[in-house]
Amino acid sequence: MDNAKKRPKGPDIGLHQARRLCQLDDAERLAFIAEGLPVILRSAQGFWVAAEKLQAHSREAKVLENYADEEAAKILILIDAVRCPPKLIASRLNKIVGWFYNHLARLIYAEAVLWKPTHLAELREYVDRQRHGHYLEGHAGEYIAPNWAIYQRESLLYADVEAYQDGTLEWSAPRDPPYGYFGSFRPRALLVAEAMEQVGMFATAGLKAVSAIWGSLEYREKEDHHDGKKLTEQLLTRLHAEGLILDTANAEHAGTLYNEWQIPMYNLEFSLISVSLEELEAEQEREFWSMVGDPR
Repeated sequence: MDNAKKRPKGPDIGLHQARRLCQLDDAERLAFIAEGLPVILRSAQGFWVAAEKLQAHSREAKVLENYADEEAAKILILIDAVRCPPKLIASRLNKIVGWFYNHLARLIYAEAVLWKPTHLAELREYVDRQRHGHYLEGHAGEYIAPNWAIYQRESLLYADVEAYQDGTLEWSAPRDPPYGYFGSFRPRALLVAEAMEQVGMFATAGLKAVSAIWGSLEYREKEDHHDGKKLTEQLLTRLHAEGLILDTANAEHAGTLYNEWQIPMYNLEFSLISVSLEELEAEQEREFWSMVGDPR
């Protein structure tokens, strides 16, 4: 038995310190987030500009576009921390800030700007479907596939060893995007983040307005985009009254927030859901008999 003493934890110095936002009081946290949002946005914009210049190299361009999307998603995550009602923030903040570093959470946040759920309960169903570690694919669910969002991300980035359900091992070379790369559509998460900056939400006073207005309603189940549009209207009215909207803002930025800023997701979960081989095989059997007809 190894009797070596456990080494003491090192100092909290270096990168990956966003969890320390939980140690700040409300005013300090909003001010610090306001300082960081433009930093994250410039990073996202830099990746997008580089992606546009690499259109002849589809894999590399798509990787940079994905980085732009994930950086923009960090902004959406932090803004959800700001939108979280004061009564919940103590219990939710640590988990929300953890999403800042979670690839799957960022991927889902970036994709979620395209979704049009009826209300939060339906949005929860959408998110949960994206969290399964494995799922069935094929005409009758005959193939077991890994989580698609993570697989897409990592198969573009890395050379790796890949295993199939029959036990076969193969080398996986980094893959080009399945449909090539066109590079003409700015990532929607980036557009939302840019609109937030333009209307003044990145200022400390802007974040205080977001917190005060969105924090007045907890999104639990049936709260929806109709509620969200009312809150967005109140927010834009206040930002205008306080002189926070930038001179470069236009109606398109407001429209982006009305139509593509997803309802708050602070009450959802984003960790990967493990699915056992037994569960998958049972689902395969159900899929098979639903196709051919149950003989019983």
